[in-house]
Amino acid sequence: MTMTLADQAARTGQDGQVTDKRVSRPVRRTFTAAYKARILAAYDALPEGSPERGALMRRERLYHSHIEHWRKQQENGTLASSTGKPTKGTESEELARLRAENKKLKAEAAKLEAKNDKLSSDLGKTKTALDIAGKAFALLDEISRSADSGES
Repeated sequence: MTMTLADQAARTGQDGQVTDKRVSRPVRRTFTAAYKARILAAYDALPEGSPERGALMRRERLYHSHIEHWRKQQENGTLASSTGKPTKGTESEELARLRAENKKLKAEAAKLEAKNDKLSSDLGKTKTALDIAGKAFALLDEISRSADSGES
């Protein structure tokens, strides 16, 4: 095992002798299910792409991966506070989350309606173009037949 200078300094006592003191490592943070549900509700209540979402995550020292992981836990029902009957405190959080989800779905529905209108317009133009092309072909075919019958 290779020791770095920091490891050697940590193991060396004041008299220069090597001691067996270990440098304590940072402890991984743990989050309660209630905290996860509260943060998810607060995050989802904010508009998508808003700077407030980033401010919330910075204030709580969280990463987007935390939110994604907790959301998967909530969807799978493995997040303890998302299963069973919600308490009074979580009812308002759940309502805020559902309102945010409803807002997101309405925005997505509006986008889909706009896309559907554009596609319907394009389809109408395509049908008109095909109709014109068909009539032009029929006219040219008629001209060709009359020219052939006129030569004989």
